[in-house]
Amino acid sequence: METGLKGKSVLVTGGAGGIGKAICRQFAEEGANVAIHYHTSVDDANSLASEIGGIAVQADLRIHSEADEMVRFVVSESGGLDVCVANSGLYPPEHMPLWEIDEGRWDATVRSNLGVTVNTARSFLAYAARTKSGSLVLVGSTAGIYGEAGHSDYAAAKGAITTGLLLSLKNDVSQLGSVRVNAVAPGWTLTEKKSEMGLDEGVMERAKATMALKKLAKPTDVARAIVTLSSDKISGHITGQVIEVAGGMEGRLI
Repeated sequence: METGLKGKSVLVTGGAGGIGKAICRQFAEEGANVAIHYHTSVDDANSLASEIGGIAVQADLRIHSEADEMVRFVVSESGGLDVCVANSGLYPPEHMPLWEIDEGRWDATVRSNLGVTVNTARSFLAYAARTKSGSLVLVGSTAGIYGEAGHSDYAAAKGAITTGLLLSLKNDVSQLGSVRVNAVAPGWTLTEKKSEMGLDEGVMERAKATMALKKLAKPTDVARAIVTLSSDKISGHITGQVIEVAGGMEGRLI
């Protein structure tokens, strides 16, 4: 199906990560001009930019002014900005119940997920408010929908993205005309890094236990959902929606 994304300018935050790379490549396959945001992964971002003919842009999205500068740079280099995918986030590796999560970890996790998404959305939508067009896709997580034991900080941040923030932004932009805001919530996704590290078979079986499709998602599954939502040609009358890419998951085993 024709997406209408050929020649469009697309920004993907966290574009040098596992799912981020798949998102960037998928947009490039559609003929879009892709800007790959990174924070510290400079080599990965530059390598991907060379591969797909895109550009790399560095920013610490925890800082609002850097998000603004990122958008200004992409607009200057690409001549505009049509689509923004707020994919950047941080998953704390250590499982801890809430009563063991100290203030430092909680604040850092919320800032690195909800905070960077808010800053990205604010900067992109400030530009879209001038052009009266654009598509913003927020990337949440099934952790924010079903909860996740040991990661209440991450689940709370991602949940805020796909509920209060998404629905409020959808209404905020209603006065702008053709600006849409949607979200994708990936479930268990087998990234290249996870594959290399290896996954415990017992963990995988628990992860798939509540899924109708008994398999983990691939990064391309997430990327294709995001491209579909980004396309005005395919999804031009869709806004304020959350698409779960989780194999029909109905919850998590605890």
